[in-house]
Amino acid sequence: MSITAEKKQEIIKDHAQSDGDTGSPEVQVAILTERIRNLTEHFKGNHKDNHSRRGLLMMVNKRRSLLAYLKKKDVERYNALIQKLGLRK
Repeated sequence: MSITAEKKQEIIKDHAQSDGDTGSPEVQVAILTERIRNLTEHFKGNHKDNHSRRGLLMMVNKRRSLLAYLKKKDVERYNALIQKLGLRK
């Protein structure tokens, strides 16, 4: 259900603004998106796992808050991130 350390480092490398950047909204949203996708796959076979579902909802809300912050601060970075992750249609 969680992502591996190698996968996380790859995501950080792809979305970081500079070297050592792990806290920017882009990196945080990308990591949350990967974790959300993994949990969504988990629920296809474990539909009664309500404890993990609560965690999923918390992650979705956190991602939503980070995206709202990024949109407020810099619309171009927001649009680029949305396009790169394929979140909005």
